[in-house]
Amino acid sequence: MENEKRSSFSGKIGFVLSAAGASVGLGNIWRFPYLAAKYGGGIFLLIYIVLALTFGYSMIVAETALGRMTGKSPVGAYASFAKPGRRSGFLGFGGWINAIIPVLIVPYYSVIGGWVIQYLVGYLTGHGQELAADGYFSSFISDGAATEICFLVFALFTLGIIFAGVRNGVERVSKVMMPMLVVLSVIITAYSVTRPGALAGVKYFLVPNPANFSWMTVVTAMGQMFYSLSIAMGILVTFGSYMKKDVSIEGATQNVEIFDTLIAIMAGLMIIPAVFAFSGGDPDTLQAGPALMFITIPKVFASMGLGGAVGVLFFLLVLFAAVTSSIALTESAVSTFQDELGWSRRKATVLVGVIMVALGTLSSLGYGPLAGVTVLGMQFLDFFDFLTNSVMMPIAAIATCLLVSRVVGVERIEQEVLEGEGAFRRRRVFNFMIRWLCPVFAAIILASSVANAFGIIAM
Repeated sequence: MENEKRSSFSGKIGFVLSAAGASVGLGNIWRFPYLAAKYGGGIFLLIYIVLALTFGYSMIVAETALGRMTGKSPVGAYASFAKPGRRSGFLGFGGWINAIIPVLIVPYYSVIGGWVIQYLVGYLTGHGQELAADGYFSSFISDGAATEICFLVFALFTLGIIFAGVRNGVERVSKVMMPMLVVLSVIITAYSVTRPGALAGVKYFLVPNPANFSWMTVVTAMGQMFYSLSIAMGILVTFGSYMKKDVSIEGATQNVEIFDTLIAIMAGLMIIPAVFAFSGGDPDTLQAGPALMFITIPKVFASMGLGGAVGVLFFLLVLFAAVTSSIALTESAVSTFQDELGWSRRKATVLVGVIMVALGTLSSLGYGPLAGVTVLGMQFLDFFDFLTNSVMMPIAAIATCLLVSRVVGVERIEQEVLEGEGAFRRRRVFNFMIRWLCPVFAAIILASSVANAFGIIAM
């Protein structure tokens, strides 16, 4: 009965745009460009693309197949393979860690979404020069009332979409926002690469230079995979459970990875050439991390002709990307509560909303009224980001690899993938990666991230 009543996407387009929407978010448009600049430009991009076609592809296929095979969100999907009466142990842990990750990510993600709203409104009302002023961003995030209002607006918008359901909410919004996101990306990219002095930035980003290679280039590119492709967040298992049997998993996966990678490349072309032109070719300007989007980019726009208009388009693009990812994260959390507690969508959405507001408020006020309260020396937003992306997601990825290779069996995943259009062209790549390299890569990310957090190594 559970599967008969379960919501579903209308077809391949619905799944691809929703899954791409989950993948295309702040990780692509904000995080990818500054990591690419910091870790070698073109050589980072090359390594990332290779990993997307192997590591990323294998994890997307595995998680989507698990979801469709079981018709359940992460906890139920893992438990489906447990012996009768035994839902605890490894399978219980693996399911729950995949399910908890979105619950912890979406609150602080919504805080950053609120920051984007503040900047978009600033550009729309003609205050672009104020946004570019020294100290504007730090004064804004330290203003508890302003950040909390922006956060709540973003969170309530996300919850409203989820409340509407899978087809009427998640799928419908993704079908509108994703094409608009592509159009905006093309417009801003074309403007950025034609600025005087921008070609040096284009060359740095697109042309691999072996001299810029380091081991940390590989490790960082692997870590970016999780952000960019929404791996190990429970999202793809949940979305897979909404996928109809006649839709090709491999075909849909290829569309998602191509879509996601192209947006990441366009994000690099939007930001790196523009900042190169602004800074006179200094790549260090790009390595500002989180400050890049909210401090450096407004200064770049302020130095441009039509900077105000470009600022509106850019932050509208970022807002669309943030919304499509936040609804995917929230949908995964809501689906878990529906499945495990037998609740209605309305009741599950309300619970997730309460958690989102409670945890998000800690992150929202963490640079203002709660600035003196830290966890492991980190503000709340930084701590939740570290806990989920550097610790929990690699562990979740390892758990999924072990589930597929040691419990479910690669052969059963293959059978699931072959349903629909009946193609699995990269079967050998999948088998080798999921059995051996994916868990090793995830373990390397986990070890290096934790070591970096505690000052053992510098990344």
